Amino acid sequence: MTAELATIIDFIRYGASRFSAAGLTFGHSHDNPIDEATHLVLASLHLPPDIPPAYGAGRLTAEERTNVLALIERRVNERLPVAYLVGETWFAGLKFKSDRRALVPRSPIAELIEAGFAPWLDERHVERALDLCTGSGCIGIAMAEYNPEWQVDIVDISDEALSLARENIVFQHVEGRVEAIRSDLFAGVAGRKYDLIVSNPPYVTEDEYAALPGEYAHEPKLGLTSGVDGLDLCLRMLDEAADHLTDDGLLIVEVGESEHALAALLPEVPFIWIEFKVGPMGVFALERRDLVEHAAAIHAAAAARRPG
Repeated sequence: MTAELATIIDFIRYGASRFSAAGLTFGHSHDNPIDEATHLVLASLHLPPDIPPAYGAGRLTAEERTNVLALIERRVNERLPVAYLVGETWFAGLKFKSDRRALVPRSPIAELIEAGFAPWLDERHVERALDLCTGSGCIGIAMAEYNPEWQVDIVDISDEALSLARENIVFQHVEGRVEAIRSDLFAGVAGRKYDLIVSNPPYVTEDEYAALPGEYAHEPKLGLTSGVDGLDLCLRMLDEAADHLTDDGLLIVEVGESEHALAALLPEVPFIWIEFKVGPMGVFALERRDLVEHAAAIHAAAAARRPG
């Protein structure tokens, strides 16, 4: 049957049909089988995602056919995310290396980066920014790419994730402006202050993790889960962030579906829940002054999570 496939479009269509028939989950950069198949086919052929439509009629060589078909079957049979199969993905319009050392880049924060964090940074001067729980480094590196005047620190506790992040720093040629630091949250950046702290930390609950589709089992659990309600790490971050923000500093954090639990736990804290093109995505902005004003309540909530 596959002998009838010849062109790039043929293989994209075939891949999309196989993915749909197999009931795959699309949650790693794409939300539909056509985009997923397009990513797989074009990346495996070393072609950019914005290739002119006329190239869709290009025919594959025998070796290319064999490789693409093998990747399609692995996507179906092993439930591996496409980014891991082809070793790359796109975030905020930039290409990043991607493998099992860190989560596949996929955060609505990309939209904020591309929009210059408007209106949140419209009246602020930013010199130093921090990407906390950086994983592959995509958020911090993208911030540096879009803001050449910024110095950006990217932080993670995982040595494996940081090794991938460092490869992406070199891949994007931002070695002079981005520093990767191994740190348990702020421990490794003691004494440093930032005008902007951005984080996409682990926030999946244990129950949610147990119910996740097979695709997510290939990602490091450390990058996904954070306690019973997904807020263990976020609360620590809120408790410590004020010491690392400048007076007019801003904190932006993604907590996904844990948004409701956080709002219920700290109802007096004036979280600003950011609206995206597709609607709310569980990302809040918070001023340093609000962290200071509500420090007692935040500290009490964070302290209740600490062992012992």
